Amino acid sequence: MRLSATDARNAGGKAAEWRELVDAELPRILNYFRYRIDDEMLAEDLAAETFERAWRARASYRRDRAAFSTWLFTIARHIAVDHFRRRARHDEAQLDALDETGAAAPSPAETAERRDEAARLRALLAALPERERELVALKYGADLTNREIARATSLSE
Repeated sequence: MRLSATDARNAGGKAAEWRELVDAELPRILNYFRYRIDDEMLAEDLAAETFERAWRARASYRRDRAAFSTWLFTIARHIAVDHFRRRARHDEAQLDALDETGAAAPSPAETAERRDEAARLRALLAALPERERELVALKYGADLTNREIARATSLSE
């Protein structure tokens, strides 16, 4: 469910309405971070930080400038950049494992296949320039439209 600017404006300070916004946008924000970061818990933490910053800055949201989801993804992108800058200062190495989060326990063969696929995907994504990795994360991780991506990145469609 994508939210209208009216929905976002109306949630200005009411916790119940804000919760509806979080419920609607959280899966997309979380998937964005999952595409960017190979650590499920960290992706969840960064998604939570996104909504915390959005809550604190909710009075600055202007519906005439961008859709609520675009504004939210701009915050998420800044948080991702901050994370990578902090991580670069402390550790240049990439994360070496992708957490498994499936509800049902997969067989050992399925687990091995998933890890191989995840490793191939990470290698292919790592080979892309940073800008293209960002676009892939916004498109497939966050499920944004080309128009939403263009607005969030200041690029043309």
